[in-house]
Amino acid sequence: MTKRERFIVALVTACVWMLSIGINTEAMHIMEGYLPPVYCIGWGIVSVPFLVAGFFSLKKKIANDRKNITLIAMSGAFIFVISSLKIPSVTGSCSHMTGTGLGAILLGASSVSVLGLIVLLFQAILLAHGGLTTLGANTFSMAIAGPLLSIAIYKLLKKTKISNYVAIFLAAALGDLFTYCVTSVQLALAYPSASGAGTSVVKFLGVFAPTQLPLCLLEGIITVLIMIGLEKYASMELKKIGFIGAGR
Repeated sequence: MTKRERFIVALVTACVWMLSIGINTEAMHIMEGYLPPVYCIGWGIVSVPFLVAGFFSLKKKIANDRKNITLIAMSGAFIFVISSLKIPSVTGSCSHMTGTGLGAILLGASSVSVLGLIVLLFQAILLAHGGLTTLGANTFSMAIAGPLLSIAIYKLLKKTKISNYVAIFLAAALGDLFTYCVTSVQLALAYPSASGAGTSVVKFLGVFAPTQLPLCLLEGIITVLIMIGLEKYASMELKKIGFIGAGR
């Protein structure tokens, strides 16, 4: 077995192990039935253009080289596993890593929107995590907003002299944190306090912060470690998608 094959086997084994100990039946993301219908529909409509762009982005990547499916599948599996490891934080939601920063850096934010939607759909149907009615809101916060910030930060930092690994860490960590900022806004808009939605946003962020801050740092570290492994054992695949040798 080659080093590359051993790395892939070890990565899959680790994912399966994490999945087996990390999942329980409590709700995650924004749970089923928690948002009023108008917000469920509204967030779904807002997400559609990003998903359409993501579909065409993935289609182009696969058409260019079918071997890109390996990295696409790995990114999706990483999102599924890591977003299933959660810590209860507040009624109607919880804190957890997102895993979308890795995919955004490798594939682009639009591609990750589709992967995130698939992950959220599977979690809602098979694991009773999140929900079908809240799928639009969860997709926008975790699979659209977070990845967009991640890739923006990564591209911005790549223009400086900062280390590539530092750029990856900050992109993944801040993208994760931004997901919860957006989730807090979504919850606050649906359930504003007597003094206004702004006060509710601050309250939701205050509840999320104690658990989400260390989790976003952990996600940044995990993402860097995975990138180190990919650069060592899957450099050819990274070259094909333009991550290596394209000035990124």
